[in-house]
Amino acid sequence: MLAYILRRLLLIVPTLFGILLINFVIIQAAPGGPVEQAIAKLEGIEGGATSRFAGGGSEVATATNRYRGAQGLDPELIAEIERQYGFDKPPHERFWTMLVNYSQLDFGISFFRDAKVTDLILEKMPVSISLGLWSTLIMYMVSIPLGIAKATRHGSAFDVWTSSVIVIGYAIPAFLFAILLIVLFAGGSYWNWFPLRGLTSSNFEELTLGGKIIDYFWHLALPITALVIGNFATLTLLTKNSFLDEINKQYVITARAKGLSNYRVLYGHVFRNAMLIIIAGFPSAFIGMFFTGSLLIEVIFSLDGLGLLSFESAVNRDYPVVFGTLFLFTLLGLLVKLIGDLTYTLVDPRIDFASREG
Repeated sequence: MLAYILRRLLLIVPTLFGILLINFVIIQAAPGGPVEQAIAKLEGIEGGATSRFAGGGSEVATATNRYRGAQGLDPELIAEIERQYGFDKPPHERFWTMLVNYSQLDFGISFFRDAKVTDLILEKMPVSISLGLWSTLIMYMVSIPLGIAKATRHGSAFDVWTSSVIVIGYAIPAFLFAILLIVLFAGGSYWNWFPLRGLTSSNFEELTLGGKIIDYFWHLALPITALVIGNFATLTLLTKNSFLDEINKQYVITARAKGLSNYRVLYGHVFRNAMLIIIAGFPSAFIGMFFTGSLLIEVIFSLDGLGLLSFESAVNRDYPVVFGTLFLFTLLGLLVKLIGDLTYTLVDPRIDFASREG
């Protein structure tokens, strides 16, 4: 198993390289980069703002030809903007510099926030960890037992009524349910029981330890509820169908014929086989909930996390932040995928990674 883990860890390097390379190439072809945005901001400014750049000879005149809307600006000003954002170097040199810096976990400086990308990520991390960790934990704690109960009571009144609730939860997007929660419980039109902004209260530091814990979960109650309601339906149905498929197999019928109890059959034989497909989907579910799935929730509840940071950076073409968060998301996803694979051995000891070494 150690050899398998080492191989998987070594594969992270070429995987990261490939993902960064593909996205870097795509971004080079995308219009509206930081230089273009800086030029757009300078449009309409009188010539006196650029008069300090004397000359403008033919050797720099081509700088204005590469950017739409730059004809009225001094070529040396355009060249200075390119140097400011690092676009005075050829793409392959910029990509190599980025790889060298990323190998040292140096993600550079944000173009528009005047802060280190690492500091920005660390600043937004508590919100994303809070939303992703608790939402995923609660979703799995609810969905797996509910799915098992539905499978063992397939066709009963319990199965029918819970399926109705699941269909409603699946039909309502998380952001719409979040708006409904705000209207009902956050001072929208009815009760004002929960806060609408931030992860903690303004007097958080003055509270006792117990008060801090209560205040923390008080702020998270509505956003986590919206995330769980909007995402638990798929996992519940996946769990039910997986267990139903295993329950109807021949080895289960044989085990029951031998006189084993339903509990022994379910958790001694069916559980480890049915859970494999659920564990396989955990990495993508975790990463989706941790980052992309919480974007609209962060906006609605005024929570400044990594999802919102990544979206705003992509819109503003803040490339250091875009690639820094992409690197982080990809690395975390690959590590979680490896952990998910190793969890197979805990659920089903028959899986032997050593056999893959050949």
